[in-house]
Amino acid sequence: MSSESSPAAVLPLAARLRQAHASLAPLVLAPLLLTVISGVSYRLLRDWAGLERDQAHLLMVLHEGEWLKHWFGPNGETVYVLLNGLGLLWMLASGGSMAWQRLQRQWKRR
Repeated sequence: MSSESSPAAVLPLAARLRQAHASLAPLVLAPLLLTVISGVSYRLLRDWAGLERDQAHLLMVLHEGEWLKHWFGPNGETVYVLLNGLGLLWMLASGGSMAWQRLQRQWKRR
């Protein structure tokens, strides 16, 4: 057995959290942007531009991940929503934790 520690064990928890946040951010960004842009566009086009439900349906297909059914079968939409939600929760929790740590450091300096 080696006496060297694993790299993850050497890094403090805050550094590992930043690393995990930064690693997952690119994977979470595209689906979240697609969901936000399509959802907001759907609502604005329906309410302000007067589009009917059928005219804006493509945006709902994008928003809900319905388009994934072609590749992943009937559960594609459910998996998209689940992973999108978990990704958002992770980014909020890890980002919030990092912000809290920064605030605590600033308060300690005063």
